[in-house]
This record gives sequence, structure tokens and C-alpha cells, in this order.
Amino acid sequence: MERLDKILSNSGYGSRKETKALIKKGLIKVDGIIAKDSGLIVDIDNSNIEIGDTALEYKKYIYLMMNKPEGVVSATFDNYDKTVIDLLEEKHQAFKPFPVGRLDKDTIGLLILTNDGELNHRVTSPKWHVDKIYQAVIDNEVTASDVEAFKEGIVIEDECKTYKCMAAELQIITTSKDCSKVLVKVQEGKFHQVKKMFLALGKKVIFLERISFGNLELDRNLELGQYRELSKEEVYNLKAI
Repeated sequence: MERLDKILSNSGYGSRKETKALIKKGLIKVDGIIAKDSGLIVDIDNSNIEIGDTALEYKKYIYLMMNKPEGVVSATFDNYDKTVIDLLEEKHQAFKPFPVGRLDKDTIGLLILTNDGELNHRVTSPKWHVDKIYQAVIDNEVTASDVEAFKEGIVIEDECKTYKCMAAELQIITTSKDCSKVLVKVQEGKFHQVKKMFLALGKKVIFLERISFGNLELDRNLELGQYRELSKEEVYNLKAI
């Protein structure tokens, strides 16, 4: 059950103010009857809504993939910085989506946004062991002993507490004394985790990009700051994690 103006707004027919104007003009019908009240409570599963001569296909949830840029925070609101929500078109903001997990302000790459709270809990809960893969550049040589340390579980300082990370996979792509490129696979998402794991080894992450989340891979057709809706197959696969 939802308010009629909210249903219309969530379906891309404008802001609440704009949808109220459509209703006032008599352009909206519910079960064949012209709607007069924007606050009308509608059973979205059993009612037929028409805008002019077009039947509305309502969706309750929205699922987005964003290629998050640097300098934007993974939040719905921030007093100082631009958020990932600010990058969305109004028609998508109307669904009130939120980021699934988080990426640090200076980390780029794959970020999922949705208003499906159940899915969010399902894929971010540590007990489900959802893989997140990052591509990183390190300011030092990464060695085989580092690979073993990741496999055994890095001990880090987190909020003045000592914490042992779950076993993670570290794959060396290229390495030298001044710069190394690596892939990191983790199943947790603690604050600055990948960066802290390398700091514990005396090394610094100078570039970090998430390239996959579970069975979803970053769409390389998306420029930084761009996003798109997930396909039905991608949503199904995400829910199957």
C-alpha cells in the first residue's frame, strides 16, 4: 500500500509537486476512476493505474550500479561533501536508494545502490562471506610473504582495538621497489580495511578501485560518476549470493 503521489514519483513522473499537478488535471485513473486525491492509498499489487492512456508498470525497488568517482562519499547525506545520491537523476533519487556497504571517499569503482533493505542486509552481513575484489597500487614492493600474511589474516588497529581480519587473497600483478599493482579479495568491509591491511605491513595504498562485488563485475562502459540500473538477470544473481 502506497500513496498515489509517491507511486507516480517513484515511477519517474516527476516530483511530488509535479505528480499532484497531474492528478489535479484529471490525468490519473485508479481502477478506471479519475483520481482526485494525491494522498490516495493504493494497493499497488492489485490496482490498475493509468496515466492518460498508458498503464503504469510500478516497481517498488530500484537497483543501480555506479562507477563511483573519487571525492564523493558513500552516504545518503553529508554536510560537507557531495554524496553518491547527489549524482543520481531526480527520478532515481525519488526511490530513496542508499549505498550497499561503502567505498572510502578516495576509492573508486563498483558501488551498488538500492532501496531494498533486505537485500542490503543479505549481501553486507559478514556471515554470508560475499567476495569483494579490489585493484590496488601500492607504494612499495609486494612480496610472497605479504601474500601469505593476507592468507593467514592481517592484524590491524581498528578504532584503538586490535583486530584480526579474515583470510584474504592477495595476487601480485606487477611489483618493484617503488610500485606494485595487485588484486585483493576480501569478504569483510571494515572502515579503510584494505588500506589498513597494507599499513600493517608497512606499505601504503596509493590507488584503490573495487572491480567486483559478489558475482557482479564493474561495467567498464560506465565512466566515473555514471550509473545504470541492473538488469533482471543481475538482480537475480545478486539476490542469489
